[in-house]
Amino acid sequence: MAGLRAMCEAIGFEDVRTYIASGNVVLHSAHGGKQVKALLEKELTRYAGKPVGVLVRTPEEMAAVLAANPFPGAAPNRNVVIFLDAAPTFDALETVSHRNGEEIALGKH
Repeated sequence: MAGLRAMCEAIGFEDVRTYIASGNVVLHSAHGGKQVKALLEKELTRYAGKPVGVLVRTPEEMAAVLAANPFPGAAPNRNVVIFLDAAPTFDALETVSHRNGEEIALGKH
C-alpha cells in the first residue's frame, strides 16, 4: 500500500495513511469530498489504465456508521461494512444469495 500512499501524497493530500492491504486510505485534504473523489479517480485511472471507482466518506460519516451499527452485540471482527456508490435496489435484502446464516442490514450508503 506504499504505492497508494505515495500516489495520494503526490496529488497533494496530507497525513495519508493506508489501512491494511484493503485499498482504504485515511487522509486530510482542503478539497471537498467530490473533488477528492475526482482527483483520486483521475490518478488511479492513469495508474491502472482503466477507470477505478472511489468512495469518499468524512470522519463524521464514519462515526455515524459506527453509531448506527445494527448488530451491536456481534463481535467486532465479525462485522463488515460495505459502502455503495449508489442506492441498492428496493428488494436487495430479499434477493441476497449465499448468506450462510449471515445477518444483513442496509444503512444510509
